Amino acid sequence: MSDRGYRRPRALSPLREHLRDTFWFAPTVGLLCAFAVWWGVSTLDTEIIARLQGERAYGEVSDLIKFADDARTIVTTVSSAMMTFIGVVFSISLVAVQMASGQLTPRVVRIFSRSRISKLTLTVFLATFSFSLLVLTSYESETDPKRVTSVPLVQSMLTLAMVGLSLFLFIAYVSATLRLMQVGPVVDRITRESVRILRRMPGGERDAVPLAEESARVLYEGRAGVLRDVHVARVVRAAQRQGVVLRLIPRIGDYVVPGTPVLAVHGEGAPSRRALRYALSVGVERTLHQDLAFGLRQLSDIALRALSPAVNDPTTAVQCLDRIVQFLVAVVRLPLGPVHHRDRAGAVRLVQEGPEWSDLVDLAFEEIRWCATRSPQVSRRMLAGIDDLLVLAPEDRKGALSRHRTLLVRAVERTVPDVAEREFALVPDRQGIG
Repeated sequence: MSDRGYRRPRALSPLREHLRDTFWFAPTVGLLCAFAVWWGVSTLDTEIIARLQGERAYGEVSDLIKFADDARTIVTTVSSAMMTFIGVVFSISLVAVQMASGQLTPRVVRIFSRSRISKLTLTVFLATFSFSLLVLTSYESETDPKRVTSVPLVQSMLTLAMVGLSLFLFIAYVSATLRLMQVGPVVDRITRESVRILRRMPGGERDAVPLAEESARVLYEGRAGVLRDVHVARVVRAAQRQGVVLRLIPRIGDYVVPGTPVLAVHGEGAPSRRALRYALSVGVERTLHQDLAFGLRQLSDIALRALSPAVNDPTTAVQCLDRIVQFLVAVVRLPLGPVHHRDRAGAVRLVQEGPEWSDLVDLAFEEIRWCATRSPQVSRRMLAGIDDLLVLAPEDRKGALSRHRTLLVRAVERTVPDVAEREFALVPDRQGIG
């Protein structure tokens, strides 16, 4: 199979992805930047006043003092109202996110926590609040143009600009939050992220690389949690120094506990624990950074909840099946399976197990198929999706698809006794029931 669509993972650490999963980093940086900008513009205001006084342009200084005094009212209002505004806006937004997680799946909360517009809005809001407080400290009681040392002219203008930016971002943020409560944008976002991660993942090699006999195993030390990603460059360097090959035993997304083996050593010698420190990242839940199957897991969860008797929303399940088929079409001809990471000399140093085609197909259809018999809309859409994939899939990948198609037909025949209803439920339809 072709390796088109894949590229080697970057040698950088996954720190950027970990920071994107947090909600504190961007606002903290925004507060620090607000202080740095205030210090810079306050120095600029001081230099402007000193230059005008040096030129004896006291009339211009008086005009600047009057302008700054007029703007002081706005700055005071902004500083007193912005924090209340932040609290009200984000409290309502968190309620909306909670409703979305209850209707779809709790895993959609990560979309909110990784949303750039959410982080940017909170960052600008907090920066505007802190900047306005700092500007108030720049006002002097001295009004004599000959004796005043600083007039917050540029600071006041920048505060007004930040207020305007905050209003613009507020509109964009509300729009993005409302989209988060809709099924279509959420499942589309999950699919786009999954396909983007797919393009960054390295492809599995079809020919197995012979490994030396396993000589040792590295046990996991740290807190229990889900294996989120592997620092590939660090593990490859550690294996290269010892002249061995390391094989990752758990898959990305597996739950690991202290004392379980995580790396198998093939060759003589083993890297030190110091060399492998921080090589594995463990968290409380899965992420999409290196987890190829997590997108399908989320789509399947949303579809299963929609098909539950308490919700009974087959149209949502059909929307999830649309994106599931889209993802499988993107991966149907790509190499899957074990991933071999090489050093600069081209020698394999890390072998990482990845999902096979059958694993992805089972994750996509197995659980939904159990619920599809209750809804002809879902069974018809699933049959249409499998038929489309059968046309595109190479011969060695059609078996898994044919298996699920056969099982779905048998389940419908076993569940629906009426012949006419059964025939209707087994007609492939890309819209389910158009």
